[in-house]
Amino acid sequence: MLNMYINVGLLQNLSNYKILNVIRLKLSGGVVHLKPNIGARGNVLLSYTTLPFVTKERVLEGHTNRWECREMARLFLKRGYAVDVIDWENNSFVPRKEYAYFIDIHKNIERLAPFLNKDCIKILHITTSEPEFQNNAEKNRLSELEKRRGVKLSPRRQVTKTNSMKYADYVSILGNAFTESTYNLKNKSLFHIPISTTHTYPSPERKDFNSAKRNFIWFGGVGAVHKGLDLVLEAFAEMPLYNLTVMGKASNEKDFAKEYTKELYDTININYVGFIDPGSSEFKNMINNSIGIVYPSSSEGQSGAVITAMHAGLIPIISENSGINVLDFGILLKKNTVEEIREVVKKIASATEDELKKKALGAWTYAREYHTRERFSKEYDAFIESLIKKNEK
Repeated sequence: MLNMYINVGLLQNLSNYKILNVIRLKLSGGVVHLKPNIGARGNVLLSYTTLPFVTKERVLEGHTNRWECREMARLFLKRGYAVDVIDWENNSFVPRKEYAYFIDIHKNIERLAPFLNKDCIKILHITTSEPEFQNNAEKNRLSELEKRRGVKLSPRRQVTKTNSMKYADYVSILGNAFTESTYNLKNKSLFHIPISTTHTYPSPERKDFNSAKRNFIWFGGVGAVHKGLDLVLEAFAEMPLYNLTVMGKASNEKDFAKEYTKELYDTININYVGFIDPGSSEFKNMINNSIGIVYPSSSEGQSGAVITAMHAGLIPIISENSGINVLDFGILLKKNTVEEIREVVKKIASATEDELKKKALGAWTYAREYHTRERFSKEYDAFIESLIKKNEK
């Protein structure tokens, strides 16, 4: 196992790209060892992602988990703990020291529990819905698609089932009450941590809502059917007066792209953009000319794509399964059907400018209050403090 040590000071300034790239090349399947500036009071093992420690700062803009993992490590480091970081898919690492805390996001907690010292506090950090729930949710969407269109597509968001919950002393969760409800959390100490964001945007107060009210976006990652793109495409294909911009990598899913070739590429009111940087001027122009995000996902922990859209002042039209509270500024789809999406889109487009402005500002304000890096850091810091008070004397 390669031993690469990074001082906590480097964690606060990742400008030394050359050194980090060397580490990245040598670290395949390895461990990142983070040393605090003061003498270590103990060790922490974090099974999440090594990526934010071994590459450029810009990687933090690609997904919320990268910055969040780095911040989780930093918060332990500032308290004097040395932190070892492994990738959650690392199947070969075996502990060779004692750990005060072990944090894992999926299956390593079950694999490594027998190797950990008896007094190690084990924490499951939940970032998705319960695995069996997620797997069934995607399968059901694929089955519904097959019934509608007579085509069988491949699943892309199936996850390994685990007994991780059994081994966890504490649970932290990115998600709301619905996400929580997919798990059996009996007798577990649970802490809700709000997902952060990769980008923030100015207030939508000056948006031209009348010109934007018929324009909507779908914005998501891998698993087009899992995240409801099929439903959204079918809905807008029959609504030529309403426009849809699709941002993501749906074209990479060959069977999906083949089945939805007409909707993605040959429908006048649907614009397939593909992958786009949320920090780009192109993205900002598109959201400034749109009113809402339509995102009937079948399963999430807490959708980072929806949070990004809310930060941009878009009205969320989402499934309950997306794991985000929308209060009175958004719409929770109840049936997640093509017909329901059409009804809701038309309802939003027929609202007054004042109504739309109120909802857009509500979404933006909520995101700015609950889903920022600052809020994540504050809540996770409080979580760590509670662990120390309960378990250390």
